[in-house]
Amino acid sequence: MKGMKKEFSFILLLIVLCFHDAQCRRGRARSRTKSKFQIGLPITGKYRDPESDQYYNNNNGAKITLASHFDYEYVLGHKIAFLCVARGNPRPHITWYKDGSEIFTHLYLNIHEWRIGKDKIKSKLEIDPATQMDAGVYECTADNMYSIDRRSFKTDFSIAFD
Repeated sequence: MKGMKKEFSFILLLIVLCFHDAQCRRGRARSRTKSKFQIGLPITGKYRDPESDQYYNNNNGAKITLASHFDYEYVLGHKIAFLCVARGNPRPHITWYKDGSEIFTHLYLNIHEWRIGKDKIKSKLEIDPATQMDAGVYECTADNMYSIDRRSFKTDFSIAFD
């Protein structure tokens, strides 16, 4: 038992010395800095393997070219409208989501689509009249056989006083 206490005390002393030693601190800081650079894509913007690079940078892939603003404050009882325009070959399909769940046309929510040329699509989501329940995060997703692109819109309501 006495031997274990001495061994424990020695390890504790090494830890304390290492903590106060600049060499040890530099070693720890270096490892933290190194991990920051390992996260995400390389600085070049290229993906690590050619298949991923070809998939994500495909010229025919779905790309959203125009979308509504990210943060939108609407007035209760008025209309909310979001716009999403995408291009790709074949023409992308646009799907709308609210708080992560797909949404469909109903009495107070309409989704309109226009095909533009052979490779573009324009989609408009309208809610009229807007209620408190319409606050949340909306997302339009454009996808075709080559890629998927997304845009999100955060909404919150305000009350208009006449």
